[in-house]
Amino acid sequence: MQEVFIEGGLIRKLWPIEARSYREHLLRLDAESRRNRFGGAVSDEMIRSYAAKIDADTIIHGFFVDGVLRGAADLRMIPPASSHEAEAAFSVERPWQSHGAGSALLERCLLVARNRGIKLMHVACMAENHRMQQLARKFEAEFSFDFGTVVGKVQNARPTPLSVMREILTDGHSLAAAYLDFQVRLLRPTAGAAAAAQPSAGPASASARNG
Repeated sequence: MQEVFIEGGLIRKLWPIEARSYREHLLRLDAESRRNRFGGAVSDEMIRSYAAKIDADTIIHGFFVDGVLRGAADLRMIPPASSHEAEAAFSVERPWQSHGAGSALLERCLLVARNRGIKLMHVACMAENHRMQQLARKFEAEFSFDFGTVVGKVQNARPTPLSVMREILTDGHSLAAAYLDFQVRLLRPTAGAAAAAQPSAGPASASARNG
């Protein structure tokens, strides 16, 4: 099974080695997208602190364009495990909003939650975040309103051998893509340094040719 491609990008799982990419994505969000993601205004420092606290109970899928993370979906298990519930939060940088990335991220979250026995997934957003509400409605979420916040609850099916195999296959693709992206990032500074070391075709070079 191939990964999901949306508008020239791809959806895949993030791995621990990509923590920096996740933090940088959140820092690039504009003011409105930050409010929608975190339920209010947040500073750069708060975002750095949040990104540093991601643990094993959080599964993140990303929307990558040319190897750069442009959207993300956090799936957090709600304790205790016997509750079989999780909470999902989404962020997409403005130029890539309304192009299908959110739907693909939500669909991937539902698959991962299903395979972990999560029966109910909560999607919280601000009351004015109509884009997120429309997205949740596509998956037949039931909404409740509380103090300016909207919570969509999505029922999930039981896991099957096929759903588990789908995740295993996509994880394999995700790991390979993450390794490739990591190698590209390692080479970029080297390429930049090599370009800087090239002789300039400026006035000095021109004088040498004319001399």
